[in-house]
Amino acid sequence: VQLQASGGGLVQAGGSLRLSCVASGLALRLNTIDWYRQVPGKQREFVAFIKPSGGSDYADSVKGRFTVSRDNTGNTVYLQMNSLKPEDTALYYCNNGIFWGQGTLVTVSS
Repeated sequence: VQLQASGGGLVQAGGSLRLSCVASGLALRLNTIDWYRQVPGKQREFVAFIKPSGGSDYADSVKGRFTVSRDNTGNTVYLQMNSLKPEDTALYYCNNGIFWGQGTLVTVSS
């Protein structure tokens, strides 16, 4: 099983990015998918999750700015990030509770 996050990049504060999470060997639509982020030297931090039912929740630090969703097939999970702040700079990962994918780097400049 492999999960892969993509879509990171460099953006100015106030900008937006959309991250994607895809998997091989795993039906994403049947799993709760979490998004986490990590700044080097710091602990990994929960960002958001989406359940197979579509229910979701967010860390307080991103609530109202980030939205997690699935595509129509359920095979891709997105993290739409708006109103980005420099403190959102981190390596972002998706996870199904067991497997971690390679992260994607988000850098927000002030």
